[in-house]
Amino acid sequence: MSDLENQNPRDHTLVMSDDPVALQGDENVITKVHTEGDYIHFGNEKYLRSELAEAFGGTMNPGLSPPPKHNFANPAPLGLSAFALTTFVLSLINCEARGVSIPNIVVGLAYFYGGAAQLVAGMFEIAVGNTFGGVALGSYGGFWGSWAAIQTPSFGIVAAYEGKEQELAYALGLYLIGWFIFTFFMMLMTVKSTVAFFSIFFFLSITYLLLAIAEFKGSTPVKKAAGVFGVITAFAAWYNAYAGIANEQNSYITVKALPIPDLQDPARRRK
Repeated sequence: MSDLENQNPRDHTLVMSDDPVALQGDENVITKVHTEGDYIHFGNEKYLRSELAEAFGGTMNPGLSPPPKHNFANPAPLGLSAFALTTFVLSLINCEARGVSIPNIVVGLAYFYGGAAQLVAGMFEIAVGNTFGGVALGSYGGFWGSWAAIQTPSFGIVAAYEGKEQELAYALGLYLIGWFIFTFFMMLMTVKSTVAFFSIFFFLSITYLLLAIAEFKGSTPVKKAAGVFGVITAFAAWYNAYAGIANEQNSYITVKALPIPDLQDPARRRK
């Protein structure tokens, strides 16, 4: 047997079959990657198929990887829940639900839950070795903190545009376009994961784009449409958070992954 347990399986192309397969890495030979019923063996390590293909949103990891061996709990559900609730409330206000149109009630959430809690979750994602989760949760934690700063008079952001409301709207539109671009390329890194995980970034991209258009055009209907997509985004994030928390020990209802169909040529996958 090789020293596979000291290597990261994601650094190599893994071919899975019913027979042991010898794999050639850049410098080291990795042996004994094979299946056995519901289990997949990586050298001396054995994992359930479900552990490798569970709803990736539950761990904020868009790629195939064994569960990390560390003493930290999964930080992703905290970050996803913080993102979901803050997005949900602001999106309802953008829809003018119950006649509410002033967004300042969200400021506290944006600072302490969507902002601080999500940022902490992102830092723990980095600690457990999940680069994607760390970048996503850390960035959106920063988004909510920056949004709250815009709404806080002591920062003087809105006051700087006093008497220039049109310029303020354009500035906010540029701000939102930047977040749309970031979210779009993050979405591209989820197209090989699951439908639920991909849907967070897909609907969030649409939400940011519509919010930017609403600022550029001064359109209330477009802003309301953005609110609708924001609510959908929030529920997608909550679903993925649930996938990371619920298991057979604490719930009768667990989440199974629905993977996006693999469109890549099988011959290319083996290279």
